Amino acid sequence: MNFLRGVMGGQAAGPQPSGAETIQKLCDRVASSTLLEDRRDAVRALKSLSKKYRMEVGTQAMDHLINILQTDRSDSEILGYALDTLYNIICNDEEEEQDEAAQKQADDLGAQFTEQFVQDPEHVTLLLALLEEFDFHVRWPGVKLLTALLKNQCVQVQGIILVSPMGVSRLMDLLADSREVIRNDGLLLLQQLTKSNAAIQKIVAFENAFERLLDIITEEGSSDGGIVVEDCLLLLVNLLKNNSSNQNFFKEGSYIQRMKPWFEVGDDNSGWSAQKVTNLHLMLQLVRVMVSPVNSPGASASCQKSMYQCGLLQQLCTILMATGVPADILTETINTVSEVIRGSQVNQDYFASVNAPSNPPRPAIVVLLMSMVNERQPFVLRCAVLYCFQCFLYKNQKGQGEIVATLLPSTIDANSISAGQLLCGGLFSVDSLSNWCAAVALAHALQDNLTQKEQLLRVQLATSLGKPPVSLLQQCTNILSQGSKVQTRVGLLMLLCTWINNCPIAVTHFLHNQENVPFLTAQISENLGEDERLVQGLCALLLGICIYYNDNSLENYTKEKLKQLIEKRIGKENFVEKLGFITKHELYSRAAQKPQPVFPSPEQMLFDHEFTKLVKELEGVITKAVHKSSEDEKKEEEVKKTLEQHDNIVTQYKELIREQDAQIQELKEQVASMSSQNEQMQTTVTQQLAQIQQHKDQYNILKLKLGKENQNQSNSQGDSSQVNGLQTEELTQLREEVEELRKQHTLLQTQLHDKDALINTLRSETAEGSAGGSDNTELLKELEALRSQVESQLAEINQMKTERQELLRRAEAGSSDAASSSDGSLDAAKMAEVESRLAAQTTETERLKEEAKSLSASRAELEQQLASATSTVAILQTEQAKLQTEVQESKKEQDDLLMLLADQDQKIHSLKQKLKDLGETVDDEDDLEARDQTDDDFEEDEDED
Repeated sequence: MNFLRGVMGGQAAGPQPSGAETIQKLCDRVASSTLLEDRRDAVRALKSLSKKYRMEVGTQAMDHLINILQTDRSDSEILGYALDTLYNIICNDEEEEQDEAAQKQADDLGAQFTEQFVQDPEHVTLLLALLEEFDFHVRWPGVKLLTALLKNQCVQVQGIILVSPMGVSRLMDLLADSREVIRNDGLLLLQQLTKSNAAIQKIVAFENAFERLLDIITEEGSSDGGIVVEDCLLLLVNLLKNNSSNQNFFKEGSYIQRMKPWFEVGDDNSGWSAQKVTNLHLMLQLVRVMVSPVNSPGASASCQKSMYQCGLLQQLCTILMATGVPADILTETINTVSEVIRGSQVNQDYFASVNAPSNPPRPAIVVLLMSMVNERQPFVLRCAVLYCFQCFLYKNQKGQGEIVATLLPSTIDANSISAGQLLCGGLFSVDSLSNWCAAVALAHALQDNLTQKEQLLRVQLATSLGKPPVSLLQQCTNILSQGSKVQTRVGLLMLLCTWINNCPIAVTHFLHNQENVPFLTAQISENLGEDERLVQGLCALLLGICIYYNDNSLENYTKEKLKQLIEKRIGKENFVEKLGFITKHELYSRAAQKPQPVFPSPEQMLFDHEFTKLVKELEGVITKAVHKSSEDEKKEEEVKKTLEQHDNIVTQYKELIREQDAQIQELKEQVASMSSQNEQMQTTVTQQLAQIQQHKDQYNILKLKLGKENQNQSNSQGDSSQVNGLQTEELTQLREEVEELRKQHTLLQTQLHDKDALINTLRSETAEGSAGGSDNTELLKELEALRSQVESQLAEINQMKTERQELLRRAEAGSSDAASSSDGSLDAAKMAEVESRLAAQTTETERLKEEAKSLSASRAELEQQLASATSTVAILQTEQAKLQTEVQESKKEQDDLLMLLADQDQKIHSLKQKLKDLGETVDDEDDLEARDQTDDDFEEDEDED
């Protein structure tokens, strides 16, 4: 129509529509068009306007764009346009041309649109589903959009992704994409996703993130790689920092060993690119994350061990001693080595053995200390060296002894520079920062080590020619009294407090100098400026330590006299107030947060982390010690003595209990051995019962055979020879049975002897004490059961004897019928022999019965003795309880009497004093005793006359 109007000479078109009107028309077109091409063109137009008219597109078109994502999933082109448009209105791109106000307005706009988008969690879920599309025009803008959402509303979007099924897994698939653009943006997305969310960090780690990231770092060239390596390292730091589960997974997966090649440097280290410096800096941070002091001690120790075993610590020490390494990398390497050796004896010993490549070779510790006391070195480097020295001495008494030994006269080598000489040089340097660093380093050599505190008292310093040497302790106090800089005095006071803490000998040496106590009291009592309040607080702390750890070996400076001096010169309340200045200082709380000394400027370097722990420990006890009176101290000493006595009593009872436990254990072992013997005997009895049953079966068979033979003998006389033959076989079987019975009797006799020995053992144990009474009772019961079994066996044997006699009688009757044969006389002789043997066995059986009776009697006697011993023990325990009660009552009465006597003495003394004040002459106790003695002597003289 416009064309027709122009051709036909009509009026020109009206004013052009505004941007908002155009966007409104495009939105209507997106919403109402039925053709996909029309909607696609409209969305493309919205994309082109989204940067210039961000506000209008965001407010009018967001719902339509989201609807496109839901309905037009089949067309990747329109999806890409919609995602790009949403990204443009949500993303806060920082442009250099914009001022701060415009940038803040843009940030607020992006946060507003992000909040509108994530208001419905289904929108984020829809976006996660679109990321599964492999099409580049859909996947890449989807990754960028989700990254922008995480930047603006991180916590809310993290929560939606966390509850979405397979949400994190879909994002992890981006790292496997062959298109580097998507993979690299996927790294940025995961960086935002894993910020401050331990749950997501764990899921990402268990999705094999460590393996993939380390592979990417290797493929990209490790430290020589580009920004992709930096992104991978940042993601690794996010996954491992303050996440003990991921740290343990990283260590158990042997990924620490894969970090060693990162730190391989050549001889020529000049010309490092900025990206390489950044990458290596992040790699060192990753090592520090694994061994950070804030981690649990067990986890850090395990990682330290792995780093030493795989050679990572050795590689770091190589960088430490290399030439041409940039200063910031060298500083970070020193900090990393510090935390790798902190608290690990093996790593500390290795670090002590590292030498610098110089001629002659010098220990690495000496080279680092030379940098620390050199005022021309950068401040951050000097702080790093101090931290390294502190970590080397942390829980390392061996290293502390080696450092202190370099100061002793017998070990000083004039031809070489030692660590002790460098520390003394820094301690007395004109540079206040060197003074402070040397004082703190020397304090760490004495931390929790009483032996080295006493050894350091031997150190003598030559001040000038012609003057006698001065001890190190005295020189420190001399410099302190000369009024140097605040930083120097704070360092020296921290060294002195650490030195004399929990060391009475050092306290005595300090108090022996007559100038020290007046100097401290003068410093504390003065009203100085704000800068001097910290020095006053430290002086109060030093004087409080002298009171608390004073052994009263110096008469002029006992605990009581020092407290009187404080009360007169300073005042107790003022003293406690000055002591509280330390913890109220703003730099105190900053130093107490972490062990590494990190300060924005050298002037703020005042407190050491370990010293803040010492102040926290001593402030309360010093306050109590100053307020305590001599009577309270005496009471405390009495209480301590009483507690020691109670401890001794408890120790004695513990020893008694240990002895009784040992005895009980021995008795248990005896019971176990006896139980095993009992089981063996029961097994033997079972075998005997089986044999008896077998004999019974054989006996029954013989009876049947004899009955049949008797019937056959009455039928025919001619079969007599056959009968005699059968009788001979039966007699042979009888002989075998008799032998078997004899063996059984022998076995029973052996068992009875064993039982006698067992009874004697039980008697001896019963005589020793009633501790094993219950065990003996059980053994006696078992013995009774065995006896009953033996008696039952004897009864069965007697029954078998009677039946055998019956058989013999029948055999004799059969032999009388066949007396004519010559074999009859032989059988009669054999039968006589069998009878004699049976008579002997009967006698033996009677004897066994007698022994069983005697055993029963002895058992009854043992039970009676056991009962009497038990009653005696109960009586003794009752008497012991009564005696203990009487002792406690007598102690209580004695204490009451002592208190009454003390009150009476006090009253008499006060009455005498009143009489003396009134002018009356009162005889003291000493005078009365002398007069009584004189009267006694006079009476003795009269008696002699």
